[in-house]
Amino acid sequence: MSGHLDLIDLKIIEAMGENGRIRLSELAEVVGLSIPSVSERLDKLQRKGIVKQFTTLVDERQLGFDIQAFVWVRIDSSKHYKPFMEHVLREEEIMECYAVTGEGSHVLRVMTHNTASLEQLLSRIQSWPGVLGTNTSFVLSQIKRNTRMSSDIVRRNLLDRQVLTTFDEKKSRK
Repeated sequence: MSGHLDLIDLKIIEAMGENGRIRLSELAEVVGLSIPSVSERLDKLQRKGIVKQFTTLVDERQLGFDIQAFVWVRIDSSKHYKPFMEHVLREEEIMECYAVTGEGSHVLRVMTHNTASLEQLLSRIQSWPGVLGTNTSFVLSQIKRNTRMSSDIVRRNLLDRQVLTTFDEKKSRK
């Protein structure tokens, strides 16, 4: 992470996490700055890659995707990593992919409209070069889906890493 953040940056991140459609005027009011200052800070957070995108959360089941599952995939060696990733990126039913340690090399979050379409997807995945096997767990219900980061936990983490600038530190630099 390049550069330091301050408590106002954290308030902006938290407010945006709670409501990605918040107006700049409302955001300025929340953090106690002018609209141009908030806009400049938000631009800076985007340039640094801290704020990556503004998105919409969709309830997949409302759109007919009744099957959501996690698929653990084992590939036999790193020589198959690039082709594996190319396949993952092409499959629209794969919503997320993580390289992991433990039982397998990758975990995929997939969504399909029924078990037959999941079976077809698993068959395609298992046919990819280097795939040794898969293990699938169905999602029965979603207990928590959090897209916002609490400013308290971020603040503690940044203070531990000494990359959070406090008001006192700003004054002492002058």
